[in-house]
Amino acid sequence: MCPTLDKPEHLTGIVEADETFFLDSHKGERNLSRPARKRGGKAQKRGVSAEQIPVLIMRDRSGVTSDTILPNVSADALVKVLMPILEPDAILCSDGHRSYQAFARISGIIHRPVNLAAGIRVADKAFHVQNVNAYDSRLKGWMQRFHGVATKYLDHYLGWRRWLEAHSKTMTAQEFLTEVAGANGRYQQLMQI
Repeated sequence: MCPTLDKPEHLTGIVEADETFFLDSHKGERNLSRPARKRGGKAQKRGVSAEQIPVLIMRDRSGVTSDTILPNVSADALVKVLMPILEPDAILCSDGHRSYQAFARISGIIHRPVNLAAGIRVADKAFHVQNVNAYDSRLKGWMQRFHGVATKYLDHYLGWRRWLEAHSKTMTAQEFLTEVAGANGRYQQLMQI
């Protein structure tokens, strides 16, 4: 299966969710309506803006990870993404963003917010977003080597990173190279990125 489409069907138990943002990029396109940025560049506006593409990262405590590119960070967008993937008895941990609170009211899923702005990183010794934030950090660090990823291919890179995260610890270098080199047809799928 193509890594882009290889996503878990369900997340169970305590599920951490956080959004991360990538700069909107038209890398490789011609006839841009704006001047091209060099080597990835930076957003012209500080904070969240139309220049940023939101990606929702979801990770349960067993390490199962899913991600989705969102149109925006709203309760409606979260309902469309989280309702099909969260088990009804799951507990959602996130920051205190209003969209997560609204999602919890709509869905009936238990929501345990962590108020990072107030310095509260762990609630009741079990509820935190440290796993998903660590994954976000590894993802961002890994993406830096590409000096900006075209937005139209962002989902491919997200799938590639998920695949690497899930398999790199369980495979030997030889098995990894065999898998990537095409014994199972994955090379062609990865090279379509």
